[in-house]
Amino acid sequence: MTKTDSIATTTSTPHERTPIGQFLLQGGTGIALVVLITFFTIMRPDVFLGFGNVRNILEQIAILTIIAAAQTVVMVVGDFDLSVGTTATLSGATAAALMIAGTPIPLAILAALAVGTLVGMVNGFLVAYMKLSAFVATLATMTTVGGLAFIATDGTTLYGMPEAFFILGQSRPLGIPMPIFFAIAVAVVIWLVLKFTTIGRRWYAVGGNAEVARLSGVNVQRSKFLAFTVAGFASAIGGIILVSRLASASAASANNYMLLAVAAVFLGMTILKSGQANLGGTLVGVAIIGVMNNGLNILGVNTYYQQVFTGLIIIAAVTLSAFKARDR
Repeated sequence: MTKTDSIATTTSTPHERTPIGQFLLQGGTGIALVVLITFFTIMRPDVFLGFGNVRNILEQIAILTIIAAAQTVVMVVGDFDLSVGTTATLSGATAAALMIAGTPIPLAILAALAVGTLVGMVNGFLVAYMKLSAFVATLATMTTVGGLAFIATDGTTLYGMPEAFFILGQSRPLGIPMPIFFAIAVAVVIWLVLKFTTIGRRWYAVGGNAEVARLSGVNVQRSKFLAFTVAGFASAIGGIILVSRLASASAASANNYMLLAVAAVFLGMTILKSGQANLGGTLVGVAIIGVMNNGLNILGVNTYYQQVFTGLIIIAAVTLSAFKARDR
């Protein structure tokens, strides 16, 4: 074997890992969830796995599930949306303001969904057709939409929506909080679209390699535009359910969901060998965040420390995704 061949052989697998290392990289997200559940169960066996607490966890992550599902759609096509949180906020505030002004509940909800869809369409137009980077485009819309939310609420917290509206976020059919049903419905619909439809396959093709997808006949611009539009619509659903659950609307009620949604999707990207965004992985990521926050609350950990742990989770998620991308 020549010296050149020897070098090629030595450097052909620069990221070769031990079986244990590969297992941790591939299954790290699932392992982390199991470890968290085990830890909090040991610390508070009388509380953590009780039916009431499990129900609380599911209710607490319901809105995040919807918004993270929206973020997943955008990240499947290789972009991300910084405005999903403010879009949810503005949509919820729009519904609340209209209902307080006397608009019938169905019309107020339709208007709020239209607002979220419009924001998604603007994002899609800027990224797909104007060729702006997703970071710049959605940062601009995040700032703009956040300002519009302050205008819609006049900088105050809105109360006084009709009691019938609270059914969406506060009722408990069969003892299960209604937001959980909405989260399941949104997740199932998006999973079905990604898994079994032509547009879902096109989204994955665009996210895998946009140029190859274009040469294969996929309309890359239309696919990206539709992905952002769907994300805006789903974010609006999350915002409406959140306002109903809280019985109030403010100018920043859902803003913090953006970073959590990104963290959940990045964690989920480690599930697949390809390192692509996928809804199943995102749901695992959401569960990790929900279990951690709930467990720390049960243990009486200060909220500020919870923010630190959330930040560390985001760092871990991005790091795992970077390793995954390097191995592709």
